[in-house]
Amino acid sequence: MRQSEEKNLKMRRDVVFVVVVFALLCVCDGVRFGQLCDGNPGNTRRTSDSWGQGHYGARRGTRQHQGLDIVCSDGSIVYAPFDVTLEGRVTVYTDPLKAAINSGINLKGEGLCFKLFYVRPDRTSGSLTKGERIGVMLPMQTVYSGITSHVHVQMCDRSDPTPYF
Repeated sequence: MRQSEEKNLKMRRDVVFVVVVFALLCVCDGVRFGQLCDGNPGNTRRTSDSWGQGHYGARRGTRQHQGLDIVCSDGSIVYAPFDVTLEGRVTVYTDPLKAAINSGINLKGEGLCFKLFYVRPDRTSGSLTKGERIGVMLPMQTVYSGITSHVHVQMCDRSDPTPYF
């Protein structure tokens, strides 16, 4: 009898585990970034250019790229990808030579915490609904001539944002 009870308990634990994993996968699968940048309704990703590649994990010398680059022309409007709370400004670089693009914004929404780099936000607190203007893409070409201008999307925990696109 004891062995049968242990087997039933193990089976119940396995079922609970599967249900929890499935629920987590469903939550992640349900979150999708809406249009980030004016002129790029499909959130086209930066591929390869003379400065490298824009996918998560791409090599950056001795380090790895910890975000995903979404194509965005200099000066374009950047939009809220879903309902978000603005959580303050991001300083991207310490290098004064990159001051022209040294801004971004921390955001939370849909259970995610993420940052957008190379954006001059209109404001840094409050809430926005999907499609509302966050700010403007900074002049990336002034710092990285010839790069595919882009918004860098980085999760707060530095995990891969690709599944949300």
